[in-house]
Amino acid sequence: MKLTSHDIIRKPIITEKSMAAMAEKKYSFIVHPEANKVQVKRAIEEVFGVKVKDVKTMNFLGKTKRVGVHVGKRADFKKAVVMLTEDSKTIEFFEGMQ
Repeated sequence: MKLTSHDIIRKPIITEKSMAAMAEKKYSFIVHPEANKVQVKRAIEEVFGVKVKDVKTMNFLGKTKRVGVHVGKRADFKKAVVMLTEDSKTIEFFEGMQ
């Protein structure tokens, strides 16, 4: 299966912890579960036009939730924390959210 850059990057993660990391040029995204670090790096550079220094990825298992007698499970997902180089411009998408 061929993944495009827009398939790989699912959505940004916007939490207090991820907002604090943006001061150090670290941005968090939910990415495609089968994408590797090289693909994530290429996708971020292509979509946002920035230079990526480092990519860290984590796999998360979805929590089981219940409503009354019905038991369900949230989807599993993969998170990527992307660190930009010092001379790279910031990702404009996140500006004004802090």
